[in-house]
Amino acid sequence: MSEIRMYGEMRTDYDCETTGLPAERWGEAVFKIGDEEIVLEVSVEKDIIVAIMVGDDSVWKGTLTGLKKLIKGEIKAR
Repeated sequence: MSEIRMYGEMRTDYDCETTGLPAERWGEAVFKIGDEEIVLEVSVEKDIIVAIMVGDDSVWKGTLTGLKKLIKGEIKAR
């Protein structure tokens, strides 16, 4: 059996909650709003890698450290 390295949770304002979703290497959350799709993917291979995708051509992917720096305004997205 593979090692569980992370757990996922999902909560909504309808008091719906799913917790304890096990993953060995990656997980993603997908939100669909009309024709738009927002995807958050987390990978726990060697480093923690985060990818945020909005539609087909808007993608940011980097390390968790890089995402923290982006949010703090310490780096700019390319």
